[in-house]
Amino acid sequence: MLTVALLLGVVALAFLAVEVGPLYAADRFRELREPTGPERAALDELRREAGLGVDRVAIVEAADPDSIDVAVKGPPRRQVLFLTEAVLTDLDEDVAVGLLAAEAGRVGTYYGEFRAVAVAVVVGLLAAIVTATVAFDAGFLALVTIGVASFWVGRRVQYAADDRAADAVGATRVADAFERVAELRGVEPETGDWSTWFEVQPPLGDRVAALRERAASDGA
Repeated sequence: MLTVALLLGVVALAFLAVEVGPLYAADRFRELREPTGPERAALDELRREAGLGVDRVAIVEAADPDSIDVAVKGPPRRQVLFLTEAVLTDLDEDVAVGLLAAEAGRVGTYYGEFRAVAVAVVVGLLAAIVTATVAFDAGFLALVTIGVASFWVGRRVQYAADDRAADAVGATRVADAFERVAELRGVEPETGDWSTWFEVQPPLGDRVAALRERAASDGA
């Protein structure tokens, strides 16, 4: 009974670490400020168009003033939009809306919650194997099976999130936003190969290609 309680505690801690940990770290260890009045008004309009509802907005004061960063962190009802000032000052409105719509898609498909559950289950299985709660052979097989399934499902969830963003603002707009930010960061969106099969999130190049294909289909 004690072992079961311990395993449940490990699973709960792993889930919280993935689901709440990034929000805690951002709040505690990044330089943040509240949006100014004009920034908040502009963000409200951009978020309305992108369909992104959050509980709080925080401006990240990055060391690089040209840094482009947009991310929603935290569990439902405690979600915070973190973004750098350059998102409002350096990006075209269409690019900003595309990035916000992409975050809205991830929120709407519970992508973060899926990742937290997947990690918690894997950590729980590892703990069960280490404590001999389950036999090594059976536990290892379950671990591999769940891991592979998590990679596949996670990629489907991300594509579904991109589709939600495309529904809201158009596939071309989202694809253009991804490519523009990659250009500003000096990187080329990578496409997948065998080495990316074991990643929960598909490569950006594959996501852009899927959005371009959808845009072509929608325009046909």
